[in-house]
Amino acid sequence: MYKTAFSRHLGQLAIALSLLGLTGLAHSAPDTQFQSAFQQFMQANSGDSSAIHRAAEAFATLYKNAPSNPVLLAYTGAATAMRATTTMLPWKKMGFAEDGLGQLDKALAMLNPAHDAIGHNGTPSVLDVKFLAANTFLAVPGFMNRHDRGNKLLGEVLASPLLATAPLGFRGSVWMKAAREATKAHDAAQAKRYLGLIVQEKAPQAAQAQTMLSGLSS
Repeated sequence: MYKTAFSRHLGQLAIALSLLGLTGLAHSAPDTQFQSAFQQFMQANSGDSSAIHRAAEAFATLYKNAPSNPVLLAYTGAATAMRATTTMLPWKKMGFAEDGLGQLDKALAMLNPAHDAIGHNGTPSVLDVKFLAANTFLAVPGFMNRHDRGNKLLGEVLASPLLATAPLGFRGSVWMKAAREATKAHDAAQAKRYLGLIVQEKAPQAAQAQTMLSGLSS
């Protein structure tokens, strides 16, 4: 159960983040250090368990050096939660998942109006943190009781006026996630709405959205 849920998380989150540009963030790690950690994070998409560990450790180190930065803590939490896929021991799976979720909770609690500013990925930090948390919360097994909050956070990102200021790749990722969640909920109209936005705005996910639209229409 953990393996399936977290493997899906790895793929969806890495695909979403791969479309975002990287820019500096005030009170953050140097961009070269962030990019190095980010590349480890992305390599986890290939199922490389050592990359998952490296990403979690790299972001934990960056956060230790910038403890007021919720974006770095959110990446630490997401990567830590991914570590549940790297062990067969149930208590370790649960430990990694709970630690990662706790770090994401803390990152969310750290948010304040100053985090409306642009951060890493050219995206308002508040949206980056909430979207990382939403992806993770929606990926963990249902018995961990995070899906409702994940949906709430995704809704907050979708409704935020700051979303219009984010890069098109990020907006497309948010709309794609919303479309997938609507599809899971058997809400074809809502899924079509978000997929249509992706196509209309010519986001990087447009081809994939068009394919999904064709499937919903058949």
